[in-house]
Amino acid sequence: MNKTVEIHDIGLVDYEEALNFQLKLFNEIIDTKISNRKNRTNIKTKNHLVFVEHNSVYTLGKSGKISNLLLDENDLKKNDIKFYNTNRGGDITYHGPGQIVCYPILDLDNFFTDVHKYLRFLEETIILTLRDYGINGERSDNETGVWLDVNTRNPRKICALGVKASRWVTMHGLALNVNNDLSYFNDIVPCGIKDKSVTSISVECKKNIEENFLKEKIIKNFLKLFSATKKV
Repeated sequence: MNKTVEIHDIGLVDYEEALNFQLKLFNEIIDTKISNRKNRTNIKTKNHLVFVEHNSVYTLGKSGKISNLLLDENDLKKNDIKFYNTNRGGDITYHGPGQIVCYPILDLDNFFTDVHKYLRFLEETIILTLRDYGINGERSDNETGVWLDVNTRNPRKICALGVKASRWVTMHGLALNVNNDLSYFNDIVPCGIKDKSVTSISVECKKNIEENFLKEKIIKNFLKLFSATKKV
């Protein structure tokens, strides 16, 4: 069992480049597990936490509806926005500069084999991080992600989740709105939810947020919840 996590920050890249980076790490872990079973070996599998910002892109999860994208192909080209169908859970969302995207590539056999618990831990990582900014993050019944003011007339989503797991190995993850332009969400039905809006840390705090400092808080809370250590 290996509870060390290697941290990667690959900067601002296109979605496809980040997806290929994820897949490389994901497939390496899968291959190790298959080899261990086949050869009766016990090579420790690795765990990774990948930070990235994407150039503007809409992604649609495997259970999503294309009707939740309110633009056509010409609109996307005109606005220089890409669109991808992807194999994560969830519906449609937007990624862009100023949004911190975090992809945990973990072998859950190193931690716990419970995807529901895994999702709740990702949410809790962000809830704990938001507290340091004076923001009360919450869960919304039957809706993944982290929200604000759930039981009011103005519920707002601040962090979206969408994951994939195979052989207890995870990929995809969470997208936390930090300093990003929220107007891009006007051209989709975010996560397929029509009656709630989106927000960001900078909007709630009324100031620009230092992103590297925020990433360190996310790492600290993530490692604590998963009883893990940072690989050095």
